Amino acid sequence: MSFDDYAKTWDTDKRINRAKIIADEISNSIDIDKNYSAMEFGCGTGLVSFNLYDKFKRITLIDSSKGMIDILNSKINKYKVNNMVTNHLDISDENSLDMKFDVIYNSMVLHHIHNTEAIIKNFYKLLNKNGYLCIVDLDEEDGSFHKKYPDFDGHNGFNQEELKSILINAGFNDIESKTFYYDEKIIEGQKVKYSLFLMKARKYTNS
Repeated sequence: MSFDDYAKTWDTDKRINRAKIIADEISNSIDIDKNYSAMEFGCGTGLVSFNLYDKFKRITLIDSSKGMIDILNSKINKYKVNNMVTNHLDISDENSLDMKFDVIYNSMVLHHIHNTEAIIKNFYKLLNKNGYLCIVDLDEEDGSFHKKYPDFDGHNGFNQEELKSILINAGFNDIESKTFYYDEKIIEGQKVKYSLFLMKARKYTNS
């Protein structure tokens, strides 16, 4: 599935409303300092970050889809937001970004990444000491969520305990998770229920 193809029609009412709920869940789960720098990985058109930008000194928004970044840049210019900076790149290459952040968050992105262990380790390297990682994603499901995308080759959500183990192995501490969002979508005329969880973790080292 090419996100460039979906960029212009991405901001549906449902996605906008869901992003507000996700942003509230993230901001309520961690202690945010106004001097914090943040990074949203897989930002899309910035729906989540537009609900969070006033809480951070600076947000770097990263996505591998140029189409999504183009739409996001137009929104940043339209609303004259001066603390959101975009970057069109793929940080699965651990040397692609020479910056560190106090908070890294992503929403509905991790299930598209084949090598979960590698990207989590990269998040760890990109965090400052005492930094937070917040992951919002699908609870484990049977593949119905992406059924209408035959070329989808990612994960069918995550088992929270298995994902916690990956974070522990990467060096994270204080890992907590909970399912907070329940909804359904119509796929091929059938109602498919799904849920989202938030997993937060902390880095306590300088490395």
